[in-house]
Amino acid sequence: MFYNFETLNDFFIQIFKSKIMRKIFVFILMLPAFCAFSQEDTTAVSPWKYDGFFSQQLNQVSFTNWVAGGENSFASTSIVVLGANYAKDKNTWENKLDLAYGIIKTQDTPMRKNEDKIDFLSKYGRKVTDKLSASALVNFRSQFDAGFKYPNDSVVVSRFMAPGYLMASLGFDYKPVEYLSIFFSPATGKFTFVLDDDLAAIGAYGVDPGKNVNPEFGALASITFGKDIFENVNLASKIDLFNNYTDAEKSNRKNTDVNWETRLNMKVNRFITASMGFNLIYDHDTPVVIGETPAGDPITGPRTQFKQLFGIGLSYNFKK
Repeated sequence: MFYNFETLNDFFIQIFKSKIMRKIFVFILMLPAFCAFSQEDTTAVSPWKYDGFFSQQLNQVSFTNWVAGGENSFASTSIVVLGANYAKDKNTWENKLDLAYGIIKTQDTPMRKNEDKIDFLSKYGRKVTDKLSASALVNFRSQFDAGFKYPNDSVVVSRFMAPGYLMASLGFDYKPVEYLSIFFSPATGKFTFVLDDDLAAIGAYGVDPGKNVNPEFGALASITFGKDIFENVNLASKIDLFNNYTDAEKSNRKNTDVNWETRLNMKVNRFITASMGFNLIYDHDTPVVIGETPAGDPITGPRTQFKQLFGIGLSYNFKK
């Protein structure tokens, strides 16, 4: 083995199960952005560039004596995207924090979440040529709140760090143009966490039953695109492809995990933006309920997961 998985597992589990350590960890995630915003520009040109996007989307439907039928509903989604990038001489350091949380309330159902996302990416690079850098990448993904198997709101299917994903990579980053990045790593550690003991007991999210983390080691290819494709229209897309070298089931080593996310922001005016996007996920180790046996037991198997969104609301963005 390349390292002692059991010792590393115990270390991460203790970190994420401790409330104090959770707060410290969140602070560490946001530290690069804080550093960038507090950086004093002592030179003519600061090596730091930072940007932000904030959006609050609302949707309401209300009926009174409406004979055609319908159901009152209210939905709200909050989106925050912060970036802090450093470039000086041959060194680059890119940081991005992408947060989203949404709720929906209909007339006859309790309030539920319909969006929940924590995604932090940090990438350091040392230029080899103008377009190629030797790079190290860290990516953390999870969610804020518990999720339930609706319409049954008593069955928890997810929580903070259940699942949680952490990837650490060493590789090369190729940027043929400013708005396109192609990162490849032949040495990537991927850790899938399920720190809810009830979910861990049933082996949720590809983690072996009774365990809290599934360590994998393999290759990662990550392609990132971000550009204003038309006036007031910005397209941001990222696809991650991961292949596990060390899967205990050798036949599974040919399968590739896919996480593809795309967002299109269309600026109506200074403070109003329409957003649409999708997220496609495929993980052969994550079972999806695809039916049930005559006895009523669930039948599970790997399937492509797909999420799409559309919203319009108040927004604010900046670049410095």
